[in-house]
Amino acid sequence: MHESPTHQQPATGPAPASGQQPNFPAMPAPAGWRYKPRRALWDNKAVRAGALILLLALCGLVILALVREQTGTEGFLVGLGLAVLPVPLLVAAFRWMDRVEPKPWKNLVFAFSWGACAATLMAIIANGYATEWLLSSVDLAQRPEADKWGATFVAPVVEETGKAAAVLLLYLFRRRDFNNTVDGVVIAGITATGFAFTENILYLGNAFATDLSFGHEGVPAATVATFFMRVLMSPFAHPLFTTMTGLGFGIAATLAPRRKVLRVLIPLAGLLTAMVLHSVWNGSASLSPLAFLAVYALFMVPVFGALTWLAIWSRQNELRTIRTFLPAYQIAGWLTPPEPLALSSMRARGIARDVARRTGGPAAARTVAEYISFATSLAFLRQRAHNGTAGPDFTAREQELLHHLWTRKHIAQPSLTQASATLPRPFVPVGQGWAAPPQPWQNVQVPGPWQGPGPTR
Repeated sequence: MHESPTHQQPATGPAPASGQQPNFPAMPAPAGWRYKPRRALWDNKAVRAGALILLLALCGLVILALVREQTGTEGFLVGLGLAVLPVPLLVAAFRWMDRVEPKPWKNLVFAFSWGACAATLMAIIANGYATEWLLSSVDLAQRPEADKWGATFVAPVVEETGKAAAVLLLYLFRRRDFNNTVDGVVIAGITATGFAFTENILYLGNAFATDLSFGHEGVPAATVATFFMRVLMSPFAHPLFTTMTGLGFGIAATLAPRRKVLRVLIPLAGLLTAMVLHSVWNGSASLSPLAFLAVYALFMVPVFGALTWLAIWSRQNELRTIRTFLPAYQIAGWLTPPEPLALSSMRARGIARDVARRTGGPAAARTVAEYISFATSLAFLRQRAHNGTAGPDFTAREQELLHHLWTRKHIAQPSLTQASATLPRPFVPVGQGWAAPPQPWQNVQVPGPWQGPGPTR
């Protein structure tokens, strides 16, 4: 009888010892077959995204129930209506800062949702436990002081840690979109805006409930005072604190991988700075009105002014980066000579989109916007290659971006050329043709168009 292969001895080699499996010779793989290792369930992006959405949704439902329980339905609706007022202004400010290289909207939605749901829930639970511990550890006469200690020393640590988690997650899992200080500040600011939104609902709703307890006679003093302090006077407070954390992560993103210690210490220093600013702000609220105004005018306003200057400078620095690193691709033949100048001007970008819209409609304008986005990403990728922070996928990412430019150039390049004509030309000495000075991008070879994904010559 023909034996099953599982009972045959190997063709060569000694017989296996008792209890061991026979060592069969390896069978050749079929032609065209390639081994694909099994991926863990968590490695699936859809699974991770679904789990994250579920987590944020659950946090949102719990927050909704907690806030409504504290404020009542009417107080919740009033708090929601008033708390939403500063949100568009803050989001627009951070989006303006991010216009040079806009972040994917999914990242921004995640940051806002994390701040409004997950970070707020963490803060409510942790602050509640800390407050109970403080109140149970002090005498009745010292309980007002315990509340001040909690607001000054406990709440800043808990809240800034919760908000920093969103920045850390995007820093770790969306590194392609997290490259510099602007990215860190924008993500941190959007996260803090979401946190402040939910917190304002709670404070304003409680203030309205307090006014209701005194009846509907007269002006709702508590609601008006809370609205003035939190919405009109200090809508930037939470974003200001958390942008220090984002600034730390943004600086770390620009460092070379070999500087591992600094890439850990600088974000921690940013988080610590955020906690200190938050602590100073909360502590000043327990002082006299004059002392609070002094802290506000002499400390918080200058810090806010410095951050505003940094935002403007960072945006201009991004445009300089484009103007510095894109000429490499112009010299190699990927871009036309006017493009680096046009792409480094926000005004020329807008004109190019308008030109494309007039000549080809909304689809052409969208194509030009995509071309601008890919060219900007290419410039920043080139900068990271020069700084040694591009990563092992630099070549593949560069070829991908060049392919996107190549497929859109027939629409985008004429519009950018026309837009560049509206800009002042760079100064060129008499008798010399235009030539870019030696630039750092010359240290990294640029493939010509015939070597890239475009058609061969």
